[in-house]
Amino acid sequence: MSDMNDPVVARIEANPKYQALKRKRNGFGWLLTILMLIVYYGFVGLIAFDKELLAKPLGEGVTTLGIPIAFGVIVFTIVITGLYVRRANGEYDRLTAEILEDATR
Repeated sequence: MSDMNDPVVARIEANPKYQALKRKRNGFGWLLTILMLIVYYGFVGLIAFDKELLAKPLGEGVTTLGIPIAFGVIVFTIVITGLYVRRANGEYDRLTAEILEDATR
């Protein structure tokens, strides 16, 4: 368990790269969160306030417009998760390694 008085922890917290990493990670996380909330609550809003739109049939079959829109919400969720994972495994992991290397010198 790390102690806040640990000199390595103090060096990490004082490192400008750590501050930049926190800022980037938090900003990107909030951006994706806001986008997800807009998409999800937009879909729920359609369900609540425009059922007729979602109930419109596509072609001659029984599939309605709501099915591809719901599928789009699921795909959007997977895509933004993939974007975050890609960025975390690339940029964030690289910055974390640099910060740890600087702190343990």
